Amino acid sequence: MKNVHFNFGASLSRRAMLRGAGITLGLPLLEAMTPAFAAVKESKQAKRFVGVSMALGLHNPNLVPEGAGRDYKPSRYLQSIQDLRNDFTVVSGSSHPGVSGGHTAEGSIYSACPNARGATSRNTISLDQLMAKQLGHATRFPSLVLNTNSQTSPSYTENGSMIPAENSAMRLFTRLFVNDTPAEQERQAELIRSGRSVMDVVGAEAKTLQRELGAGDRDKLDAWFTSVRDLEKRLAANEAWTHRPKPKVAMKPPAKIPRDNEVAVDGIFLDIVHMALATDSTRFVTLHITGNNVQGIEGVDESYHNLSHHGMDEEKLAQLAIVEQGVINQWGSFLRKLKGDQLLNDTMVLLTSNLGNASAHDNKNMPVLLAGGGFKHGQHLAFDQKDNYPLPNLYLSALHRLGLQDESFATSTAGMTGLEAV
Repeated sequence: MKNVHFNFGASLSRRAMLRGAGITLGLPLLEAMTPAFAAVKESKQAKRFVGVSMALGLHNPNLVPEGAGRDYKPSRYLQSIQDLRNDFTVVSGSSHPGVSGGHTAEGSIYSACPNARGATSRNTISLDQLMAKQLGHATRFPSLVLNTNSQTSPSYTENGSMIPAENSAMRLFTRLFVNDTPAEQERQAELIRSGRSVMDVVGAEAKTLQRELGAGDRDKLDAWFTSVRDLEKRLAANEAWTHRPKPKVAMKPPAKIPRDNEVAVDGIFLDIVHMALATDSTRFVTLHITGNNVQGIEGVDESYHNLSHHGMDEEKLAQLAIVEQGVINQWGSFLRKLKGDQLLNDTMVLLTSNLGNASAHDNKNMPVLLAGGGFKHGQHLAFDQKDNYPLPNLYLSALHRLGLQDESFATSTAGMTGLEAV
């Protein structure tokens, strides 16, 4: 009988690799990577992430509550969602380190990439796309990138390319829930097959070219290869879904989009997102609110952009509050629907903006509300308004709640202080 040796203290590093014949292979998480006989905590991990971002910010004096912790006094904007108080956390005094430039910081909302970017530098992958890259394969749509008005988005690929947003609620509904005809299905499958073969050809030629390039160009080409590989994977996944029926929903397609009421458009998109999550058509969504027309809202007679640049004018602030309260209310309604379907506990829902003070084009003190996802909510995490806390720490916590083991995200320093799982 062979001797059996137990090592009660040692554990295998989680960074352990297998190396041989010139190949390095990362190991999956093994039992040997925790100390022998150590108790492993069971955790209920979040499965979904929805990021709602506002191009024109939220007026912080109306948003940030008085007091910190769990005994905070609700602000003006939070009064309407106090029935959800224990389902969300308010974060103040946080921002993305190294991000400035007013409106141009939109590209860094979810990437947290320092935005002193010129012709020689590029953005980094956004939070939603990192999640979708690792976990998006389980659904028909790895992610949804949406905009209420234009095709711009804060969602970026691994090689720093912006993902154009879907800005039509009708097209979104059709894409999610209306089955294509058999002829259309076959046409889509053929396009996918053709696209994959083209990628193979282009990839082979590019690899030949790579050997003739300098180091800088090789880096650029390598980034391009990364995007090509991601596209190939998505094409392959989409081909498998082409002939599968889409889910049937009781919800009717949007009949008319009120282009003079950005808040109503926001609500229409969120209703469709709710159904997309409920049918498990996708698990990762960003919705960027960029529309400027709000004169269809009672009590508002100026454009959204003009109101956001209020200069502390009382009349403009009063109208801006109507618009922004409407967005908060739509967000709250979305949370209630998720909660009613028992989806909120495993869905992280973020509301934020690149602008903390739109009137001054200030990117500090970003507005942040985080709901769901299995965190201990019902609190106000109040950080320093002058020396802001790094918001990428929240993003790292979000990745960990999905079960991803990333050690950092962008300029994060750790998981978010005070944000704990249930």
